[in-house]
Amino acid sequence: MAKKTSTFDDLIFIASKLPWWSSLILAVAFGVYLHGVAAAPVAMINDVQHLQSMMMHSMFKTLAAVGQYLVPLIFVIGAITSVLGRRKRQALLNTGHAVNDFTWQEFELLVGEALRRQGYSIQETGGSGADDGIDLIARKDGEKYLVQCKHWRALQVGVPVVRELYGAMAAEGAVGGFVVTSGRFTEPAREFASGRNLKLVDGARLRRWIAAAKNPAPAAKTQAPIAKPQPEAPAPSEAPQAPACPHCRKTMVVRVARSGRNAGGDFWGCADYPKCRGIRPIFSAAARSK
Repeated sequence: MAKKTSTFDDLIFIASKLPWWSSLILAVAFGVYLHGVAAAPVAMINDVQHLQSMMMHSMFKTLAAVGQYLVPLIFVIGAITSVLGRRKRQALLNTGHAVNDFTWQEFELLVGEALRRQGYSIQETGGSGADDGIDLIARKDGEKYLVQCKHWRALQVGVPVVRELYGAMAAEGAVGGFVVTSGRFTEPAREFASGRNLKLVDGARLRRWIAAAKNPAPAAKTQAPIAKPQPEAPAPSEAPQAPACPHCRKTMVVRVARSGRNAGGDFWGCADYPKCRGIRPIFSAAARSK
């Protein structure tokens, strides 16, 4: 059962997800605005018809008098929480503990920090449990990737988990996905991911991620990308409407989803289906004109 929180705690949580500098800017902006509202004189109205308007203005002025201190405080606490959280993630990555020694919350932070070191920007979805759907949203080069973390010490991750993430990719408009576990994957799960823009990261591969993040290659050397789905190739000049498959780079065609959350919707599918099952979302009507 999820722990109940107050509105104040929820607002601090939201503020902590913003960059710390963004929270400080909002703290100053709200403080100045609300102070101006609180300091403004109340207009005296003798007309009974405008009495309600005057009462509403007086009430808003009272709220602003409190909010000019409370709202900036929320954003300042959020900024401090964001900085402390960033340090905690870095400490998790640099610790010598085994992957299985972390809690599932720490495991998600560890995976997110490892991806940050690979050049991704990470959005934590703030799930309330260890298996609460999509755990992280990663972005790189303007493209979106979904990340599912499975902190299982003994059990293997089966094909249902991988299939679920693949369906979510089409519904969320993601071009790729990662399933990361501290354990292993079953052979059916690996077979399902094969030929799709999905990367399965087991415990051994995750430890290599962490080692690479701790000891980055010198700038003069070219470091091979780790578990990154292949980027989109430039669309052919003779057919600019159709993108390239993110897996095999062949020209894609418009297909219709027959099941899942995106059932009935159009998406780009690899022309080499079923040999290749790469997909991309269709973002605009112009992209559907083919």
